[in-house]
Formats: sequence, C-alpha cells, structure tokens
Amino acid sequence: MSPEEKAATTFNATFVRPAKFYLIEFSSIPHGTFYCVFLFFVYIMTVFGNGLLLSVIYLVRTLHTPKYMIVFNLALTDLCGSTALIPKLLDTFLFDRRYVVYEACLSYMSFVLLYTGMQSWVLAIMSYDRFIAICFPLKYHSIVTTPAIVAMLLSVWVFIFSLAAFSVWLIDRLSFCGSLVINSFFCDHGPVHRLACNDTTLNRIVGYVSFIIVTCLPLVLIALTYVCISIALSRTASRKERVKALKTCTSHLILVAIFFLPILGTKIATAASSINHIGRIVNTSLTYTVPALLNPIIYSLKTEDVLKSIKKLYERGRALITTPRDTGQVY
Repeated sequence: MSPEEKAATTFNATFVRPAKFYLIEFSSIPHGTFYCVFLFFVYIMTVFGNGLLLSVIYLVRTLHTPKYMIVFNLALTDLCGSTALIPKLLDTFLFDRRYVVYEACLSYMSFVLLYTGMQSWVLAIMSYDRFIAICFPLKYHSIVTTPAIVAMLLSVWVFIFSLAAFSVWLIDRLSFCGSLVINSFFCDHGPVHRLACNDTTLNRIVGYVSFIIVTCLPLVLIALTYVCISIALSRTASRKERVKALKTCTSHLILVAIFFLPILGTKIATAASSINHIGRIVNTSLTYTVPALLNPIIYSLKTEDVLKSIKKLYERGRALITTPRDTGQVY
C-alpha cells in the first residue's frame, strides 16, 4: 500500500477523505537555499513595512480619513496574506515537510483565497477614491465619507469571505482516492480539486467565477475609472493641472501593476502550458509575496502625509525619551 493510500481515511465505499496532502517536491529548484533566504527576507521586510504603515495610520489622528482607511485595509491584507503563505512555504522548503494535514490544507486555502481577493478589491476601492477626488473634487468630502467607505470595505470582506468559504466547502465534498500530491507549493484551489476522483464540474465553475470576480472584475473597474479620469482631465484641466492630478494616481497605478500583471502572466503561462513546474513555483511564489513587500514602500516613499506622520511620531518618541522624569524632589 502506497503512502497516499495509508494517509487516506475511508468513510464509505464512495467517499474518501485523506488524512494528509503532499506538496510538490522542492529539491529540484536550483539554489533553493538562497531562494529561501530571499523569501525569508521578503517576509521580514513585509511584516516590518506593513506593520509600520498600520501603526502610523492607527496612531496619527490626521490619517483617520476614508482614504487611509482603505490604505489600512490594504496593508492589513498584505500582512495577513504573507503570513498565511510564506512561513508554511519556508517550513516545507527548509525542513522538507511536504505533508499538510487535510483540515489545515483547507484552512490554508481559505486564507489565501480571502486575502488575495481582498487585495484586488481594495485596489479597486482605491481607484474609486481617486476617481471621485479628480472628477468630482468639490463633492469629494460629501461622497467619500467614513460611513460609505466602511460600508464598501465591510461588504467586500463579507462577500470575499463567503466566496472563499463556499469554494473550500465544495472541496470538502470531494472524494480523494488516488494521488494526494498537490502540484503546487501550497494548497491551491485548482491543483487540489484536480486530485478528486468524483465529478469536479462545480469546483471548476466556481474556480472560473472566482477568478473573474477576484481578478478580472476589479481590474476592469480600475481601468474604467482611469478612462473616466483621463476623459475628465482632457476636457476640463490645463496640462499643468493634468500632470498634477495624474501624479496623485502614480502610487496606485504602480500597486495595480505589480499586483495584477504577475497574476495574469502566471495564469496565461499556465493555461498555455509554456512554463515548467519549477518556473511555476518560483513565479507563483513571487506573485503572491513581492506585491505585499512593495505596497507599503511605495506608499511610504511617495505619500507626503505618511512621511510627515512618521517624522512626527519619531520626534514625539525622541521627546519622550529625552524628557527628564520627575523624581519627586522639590528644589
């Protein structure tokens, strides 16, 4: 009996739920140790950068605005998404722990689906903020209000969580009576449901729908907002004003590019079967991890409000350290 067969628990004649899944072998990746060191560095810098951004937005009252509420959510999803992915990847890579307990695999999958979906939709909400700010500047504060942004973000969180939970629930209804080796470095939805023995039509449909909802729809909405922004600027603003307005969108456009382009490139390459498993592992891992590293760096370096807030917190901290404490003595 093979290890896969030993790992499976049979509930009845037609339903088999495995005790464990096995991730694809990592030893074939060239210079794997150096790649692990790189991913560890990426994770540490991601935690530091996003943690700093979250702390600054939380501590500085002037940043308690709808715009930075959106930025706060992006930093939170970046931090949680990287934490859900990189530590397990490093554990698998460094200690050759290829097995993942069935329940942990489904939990792992749900977190990755949730935070990836949130990242894309938060970027779409950020484009809405830029659209209102440039096209309707006089009505900005009456349209982009704290209750409105809270409602939008909360709706997205609930919807994406429901979509992720439904996708994982459908996986839990499958029977796995053959190979238990997942052709990925984590419990990815597609590679997992392809291992099932029974009909996976509904899983494939949900996978396609999820890709459209999580990747394609936000990207289309972002593109439409920038088309509207371009039309509005070409009709109502001078060249100097257009350049000034577009500069406010630079950071967001960079975030959109580094998040969506790698995902689309990986999907296209995988669909065309023009990428081997080593290239897919490296490319997919970078796609899921590098944007979370770069997002806070881009916002910290290109947003004057954040830089000023960091400086204020630093000066406040220095003042507290250098101020002599009251010893209780009377002079």
